[in-house]
Amino acid sequence: MKSWPEKHPERIAIVDNIRSLHNVGAIFRTADGAGFGGVILCGITAQPPRAEIRKSALGAEEFVPWKYVQKTQDAIASLRRDGYQIIALECTEHSQPLDGFHPVDKIALVIGNEYYGISNEILDICDEIRHLPMRGEKISLNVSVAFGIAAYELAKHYDQKESPQRNEI
Repeated sequence: MKSWPEKHPERIAIVDNIRSLHNVGAIFRTADGAGFGGVILCGITAQPPRAEIRKSALGAEEFVPWKYVQKTQDAIASLRRDGYQIIALECTEHSQPLDGFHPVDKIALVIGNEYYGISNEILDICDEIRHLPMRGEKISLNVSVAFGIAAYELAKHYDQKESPQRNEI
């Protein structure tokens, strides 16, 4: 495991009570691909090393920094003190589409349980609640798929900050 970074990265995933070890592995792999600098595992979420995590992470769990924090509220409070904006990925009556969100600086993206989602207790302490629009009959995607879409959508904003396009004549 790569140690938790002294200097906190711009993007962190908070994985709240994910049941499936394969989803945890996929989240590690996607976090690496989308440039997330760390993963915080909370609640019942399994921790590496586990064969089931490794199977879908393909080793990403060995070089994406991660740590375990029992209570998601504690992880959020710590990150908020470090200047993070806390964004929940959940479809609620008051959530807004993710594509309208423009991160300012450091963000932590909270993703929740495959069946129950993110609890109201956690949603209440998030700065924003954003969702992915669903155009079919189902009301949600698999949590690792949803994280992948959201992670890459957010990465676009950071990519644009790092290398703004020039208007050349």
